[in-house]
Amino acid sequence: MLKKTILILSILSIFVNIQAQEVIDKVIAVVGNEIILKSDIENQYIQIRSQGYELETEDLKCDILEELMFQKLLYLQSISDSVEITSKEVDTELDRRLSVFINQLGSEKKLEEFYNKSLVEIKSDFRSIIKEQLLTQKVQAGLTAEVKVTPSEVKDFFENIPIDSLPVVEPFFELSEIVITPEISEEQKNEVKSKLNDIRDRVLNGESFATMAILYSEDPGSATKGGELGFVGRNDLVPEFASVAFNLTSPVEVSRIIETEFGFHIVQFIEKKGNLMNFRHILLTPKIGVEELEVAEAKINEVYQMIQNDSLSFDKAVEEYSDGDSKFNQGKVMNPYYGNAKLSNDFVDPYTAQKVATMKQGDISKAFLAANTRGGKVMKIVRLDVKVEKHVANLKDDYQEIQQFALDQAKQEIIEKWINTKLESTYVNIDESYSNCNFKFGNWKNK
Repeated sequence: MLKKTILILSILSIFVNIQAQEVIDKVIAVVGNEIILKSDIENQYIQIRSQGYELETEDLKCDILEELMFQKLLYLQSISDSVEITSKEVDTELDRRLSVFINQLGSEKKLEEFYNKSLVEIKSDFRSIIKEQLLTQKVQAGLTAEVKVTPSEVKDFFENIPIDSLPVVEPFFELSEIVITPEISEEQKNEVKSKLNDIRDRVLNGESFATMAILYSEDPGSATKGGELGFVGRNDLVPEFASVAFNLTSPVEVSRIIETEFGFHIVQFIEKKGNLMNFRHILLTPKIGVEELEVAEAKINEVYQMIQNDSLSFDKAVEEYSDGDSKFNQGKVMNPYYGNAKLSNDFVDPYTAQKVATMKQGDISKAFLAANTRGGKVMKIVRLDVKVEKHVANLKDDYQEIQQFALDQAKQEIIEKWINTKLESTYVNIDESYSNCNFKFGNWKNK
């Protein structure tokens, strides 16, 4: 809990590639047998400052250190309590957070270029971090599970906030959408498969798979490494890929062509360690042709005209015509990180964000070209269901937000008591470079 703003940013920042400076690492704090490095603090600091926060440098770094120590305390408790997180929970959370970053960058390809790694490698790098964070979240949720606030407590909480300290509600919007994805022609698919078969034949005739990957693979993360994915588990890969790749046993084998949501692949086995295997792959992606895009555009324009003529409702159009993921939520676009319908530009593709900026609440857009969460081209119509501008909170319009603020404060009091109780029996050592910190939520320096 601690400072909610910092906690949210610290969770999101694991997907930021810090390149602004190189940090000479050292241990800044030890909590139990867990360590916090200088680079952990510096990376968080750069990310938070990039979001526009204007706290004094030393105060902000002290806040970050306290947040990280709190997380380590929760993690130690999760180990003590034998808290369990399933692989499915980790994968779901990892996909959700990656979806946020993909939306910000514009496509999966840009994400891979950003890290210079394949999507599989990115997931592998962050899986253990996500698991630790989910464990700490589960412990924290358990500590405050019984905390409630009544309507009268919410009212009292709000009335006791000084006028100059009233919380600000950040702008957000809610969307529903109709999505039509252009079909990739069989001609395009066959052309890609033919090219892959030619590459496969060349490898089987003695040419280097790694060289072919460098020359031809369209996976920017692995192509420069000769197509190598690194050691991965079966759950790290999409099922179609895993079912073929994990049946390979010899480095001289080259798989048949595999079709996945990313395109078409061939795979070569490199090495096995326990349940993990290392592969090379070559990815080729069929391109959406102009004709296919025009067909999708014509179809969605017909849908738009039916909506405009009142011969078809927006909701019915979602049911009958939309093929996007949002179809299964009656067209409502969900925030991939928070799991609710509140969105900002960070959580939608740039084309949709640009369209929303010109709309009023209740408007239905004309059809436009946009991108799905994987960066693929789609045609969209969106309805702006809710649009809220930045404003100072009031009880009439923002009861739910104020209720959450009140609940957070009540939870924070419980958390603070828990921290200080745990510190009575937990070893903590903080480097002297942080000896001037005035920690807000725990007696960390008394340990």
